[in-house]
Amino acid sequence: MFVLELTYTAPVERVDALLEAHVAWLDTQYAAGVFIASGRKNPRDGGVILAVGDDRTQIEKITAADPFVAEGVCAYRITEFIATKTSDELAPYQQQLP
Repeated sequence: MFVLELTYTAPVERVDALLEAHVAWLDTQYAAGVFIASGRKNPRDGGVILAVGDDRTQIEKITAADPFVAEGVCAYRITEFIATKTSDELAPYQQQLP
């Protein structure tokens, strides 16, 4: 599992101009089963996405395709973790330690 932390690197006005394209990109990843939660940080200086996958390289490719990245308005910090405990709703994503 991955925590994707976005930090804006441009004024919010530039971010807002790309918001529709970013949301379409998010929708594609939700439909593919990669993203399971996302939202803005408070204060609004970026966002957070919870993603599932076994391949960090694939997650890096997905984040590189975000219109926010393509247009240079955000940077990603990717943190991989092993979800050994989850809520009942997230039980399908629970993992075992290696």
